[in-house]
Formats: sequence, structure tokens, C-alpha cells
Amino acid sequence: MSRGEREHAEPLIRATDLSVELGGNAILDGIDLAVDRGTFVGLIGPNGAGKTTLLKTVNGSLTPSRGRVEVDGENVHALSSKATSRLVATVPQNTSLTFDFDVRQTVRMGRTPHRSRLGGWRGGDESAVERALERTRTTEFADRTVSDLSGGERQRVLIARALAQETPLLLLDEPTASLDINHQVRTLELVRELVGEGKTAVAAIHDLNLAAHYCDELLLLSGGRVVATGPPESVLTEAHLEDAFGANAVVARHPVTGSVYVTALPDRSVSAGGESRGRVHVVGGGGTAARHLYLLSAAGYDVSVGALNEGDTDTETARSLGIEAVTVDPFSPVDDEAEASVAERVAAADCVVVADVEVGMGNLANLRAAAGAERLVLVEERPFAERNYAGEAGEEAYRTLRERGVVVSSKDVLAAVSNRLGGRGDGGDGTSRDAGEDGERRNGESTPASDGASVDSPFSR
Repeated sequence: MSRGEREHAEPLIRATDLSVELGGNAILDGIDLAVDRGTFVGLIGPNGAGKTTLLKTVNGSLTPSRGRVEVDGENVHALSSKATSRLVATVPQNTSLTFDFDVRQTVRMGRTPHRSRLGGWRGGDESAVERALERTRTTEFADRTVSDLSGGERQRVLIARALAQETPLLLLDEPTASLDINHQVRTLELVRELVGEGKTAVAAIHDLNLAAHYCDELLLLSGGRVVATGPPESVLTEAHLEDAFGANAVVARHPVTGSVYVTALPDRSVSAGGESRGRVHVVGGGGTAARHLYLLSAAGYDVSVGALNEGDTDTETARSLGIEAVTVDPFSPVDDEAEASVAERVAAADCVVVADVEVGMGNLANLRAAAGAERLVLVEERPFAERNYAGEAGEEAYRTLRERGVVVSSKDVLAAVSNRLGGRGDGGDGTSRDAGEDGERRNGESTPASDGASVDSPFSR
């Protein structure tokens, strides 16, 4: 169904003021829900938010204490179980089956709502079963018993059974739970394809990033109430995630898929008075600084970055974190104005981190500006010769930085910054007198790490 057709059609699911109490406790409270035909809606929220309860109420298994649920215009709680099963098929979270039937027999159970008590097996029933087996790629093991299957294979069998019901609505409770990433993707790809063919699906999904990638809309629940509903980009915001999960999270666009992507960060380690642990300026580009920006910001430092091109991955990361960035136009070199801005931030910083960035004539000015730092930390994952496209000028600029700073791997950045700001191994002028005491490398030579330079920081795990 096209977007235009959906806009003019009645919603397949409509819930109004839906409330459910179990054992005297309110599990759902005043839920309003409308799900259009031919859409994939993801239910997200913390444990105990009411996702499973909502699914069980929509399929008629639970009776609401208040409110009403309609599927295809029918009040599901006024219908017989068989009539409801012709409207709604459910794939449970638990894939364990108490019987030892073979796969084909299990899928045939999906035809039960369409058969009368005395009616025989008809050709249409067999065709529906075969289509379901083929659609889920379970034909190849249709004669095996379900107890012999893996968790991912059993999941496909249960989806096949649901497809054999031939209902307009498919409900799935945590369809990716306990599955490896390959089977998670296969399962959601299948659901996405079914929705593309006209079926409507509602799934409780634990993984926010999978939900954002595959679902048309999300419904965020917390404490039995709706926090937000709509497209993933409007639901998965830092404010909504903090409200629902109490999480310190960053939301950005995935650089490969373009989907909304959530990264959970540790609680910020600033003091109770809200004071910063210090100012750190980062020189990066091409995504080399992204991790450092995340971790330094989460650790409570006041971070700036630049100069970067607009559209650079590091620029997008900085903006998603609310970090100040010095930028120039896409594909433009760092001009005099930008270099001066970087120099100002370097002068104001307590420490400067130079990421494992590739250097050309376009961004060489960043290294020149970094040379004015009081304290320097250089990140090396590759020899500079492999990253230098600025010739002798690049070599000279980088040599100057190495002579004044300490060299660490990516995993050691937080420890190195902490040590620089703590003054250990510092001769008062910001240069390292004995970098070996801090477990850092000077002039490319590795030295043993002391306890004070442990890289097993809670932020670097």
C-alpha cells in the first residue's frame, strides 16, 4: 500500500484510552494507538514498560480494565478466539515448543482458525502452508521435528505458522531475542518484506538501532504510558531516551545506512558542582576523532574540535554531542581565519589531542596551530609516514608535535589526558621529562605502563 493510500484508509489497529491492570497494578495507562495498514511499527521501551502487555491486549489474550481495541474495525474483545485469530497472528518471544511435531505439522496449525470443527483439509489450506514454508525458507527442513532445530530456525517456523493464518496483522514479541546478529537481520528483513507486500506488523524490539533501521514508526513506552510515537527520527531523541530509559545517549545518523543510530554513553563524571574536568581541544578529521570526542565528553571534559570540513563524520559527531567545532566548507582547506580560530582554542585548552589523522596541505594548518599547546597527546595507530600527504612540511610539523607531546594508542587517550592534566611526568612547561613513567610513548619508543596510566578506564572498555 502506498503512502497516499494509507493516508486515506482507516487504521488497521485503533486503541483508545487503553488501560490494563494485573494483580492490582496498572501495567498500561491510557494508551491511544493508531496503526496504519501496510506499516511496520516497533514497540520500544525499558523492561517493564508494558510492551508485551500491549501486544497481548491487541491480540485479545488480555482484557483491558478500560478502553477498547479494534482491529480492522472489529472489537477484538467482543469476538470469539477463532474470529480474532483470523485477524491477528502472534509470534511469541519464547520459541520453545512443548510438542514434538515436525515443521510442516507445526505450520499447519496456523490454518486452525479457518477450519470448522468437522471440516476437512482443503486445497486452499495446503497452498497457504506451502506459501508460508517457502516465504520463510523452512521448506528445506519441513520434515524435521521442531526439537531438532536451532533457535533461529524455530523462530522462522513460528513466523511461518503465523503466515499460514493469513491475517492482515502480524504481532511479534521480541523476535530478535536470543538470536545471533545474522538471524536477527534475517528475521527483520523478512518482516520488512512482508510489510512491503501489504501486511501490517507490530513488534516489540529491544535493540533500538535495529528498530530504527527496519520500522516505519516507533512507539516508545515507559511506565505503561506513551512517551513518544512517530517516525524513528522524532521518537529517538536524547530527551525522549533520557525520559524513558534514564540514559545518557547520543543520537546521530549511521554513516553507512543513514538510519537513526543511538549510542549510550556512561554517566558524565563531572563533579557535583557541575564543574568541567578541564578543556581539551581535539584535532581530527575523517572520523578519526569521533571516539575521542564521545569519551572525553562523557568523562566530563569541556571539548572542542577542529578545524573540520562541513559534512565530515567528526563534524557530525561533534554536533550530535553539542561540542563546539571550528569548520570550513566541504573540500576546502583550512584558511587563515580557521587556523586562527583553532589557535585560540588550543591556547585556551588545558590539553590538545591530535588524532590518527591523515595530513595534507589542506589541513596542515591544524598541526601548526596544535604546536602552541601547553600539553599535547598524539594518537598513533599508523606510522605518520603512511598518513603524510604534505611532504617535508608535514614531517616537520609532526616532528615538532612529537618532540613536545606524548604518543599513545587510541585506547590510552583518556588515561594520557588525565595524566597530562594531573601534571605527572610534566616538567611544568607541558613537555614530558620522562614519558615512560606514565606508560606513554616518546619518539615512538614503547615503555611499560605504571599503575597510574592504566588503560582499563571505565570509559575505554
